[in-house]
Amino acid sequence: MNIPAVHRVIAIDGPAASGKSSVALQLARQIGFHYVNSGAMYRAVTWHVLEQTVAPTNAGAVVRLLKDSQIECDLDGDVSRIWINGIDPTAHLRDDAVNEAVSLVSSFPEVRKILVAKMRAYAEQSDVVMEGRDIGSVVFPDTPFKFYVDASPEVRMRRRLAQGQRDQITARDQADSSRPRSPLVIAKDAYVIDSSSLSIDEVVREIVSQLRKKGMLINQKSS
Repeated sequence: MNIPAVHRVIAIDGPAASGKSSVALQLARQIGFHYVNSGAMYRAVTWHVLEQTVAPTNAGAVVRLLKDSQIECDLDGDVSRIWINGIDPTAHLRDDAVNEAVSLVSSFPEVRKILVAKMRAYAEQSDVVMEGRDIGSVVFPDTPFKFYVDASPEVRMRRRLAQGQRDQITARDQADSSRPRSPLVIAKDAYVIDSSSLSIDEVVREIVSQLRKKGMLINQKSS
């Protein structure tokens, strides 16, 4: 059963290194919404799994660990933050080990169930721009404000390398698209933007234009 959002939700989905995180953060700041990075939540629990030396291949052990852990999600200023057992794992979210294991850990249905509930709770606090891979298709399927930001594999690989990360884009795409629970898909009513040759500002402007066409009243802040 879908849980309606109390506040407005702008869902921005897309594959790894498509630019969706930068777009979502800038959009949120320009229009006065809070920014929620769902990927950081999955990376945080993946780091916790590895830190506790639980095998990321063992779904049962991973779920037991998370159920026995205190996972706190809140807003710190205008962005989302997550703490696990009182620890802020932000500095480790892009570790190579986390890059390699996050698709596997996030594929477990019970892990997704735990974190999706926490994602939906953000919309009980404020208007949010939430980015991820299944925000428009699973987390908030009823929001009318859905966007899918994409880019060519070559461009995304260059962006990943520029970020100093070595995870393989094609392998990540395959893992995210083929998982049985909440795979990466383009929601049927999402507006698709190819960011391959666009700047972050250009993508944000296009999204703002589409939001206005959908009837959203926007008090845009000066950038």
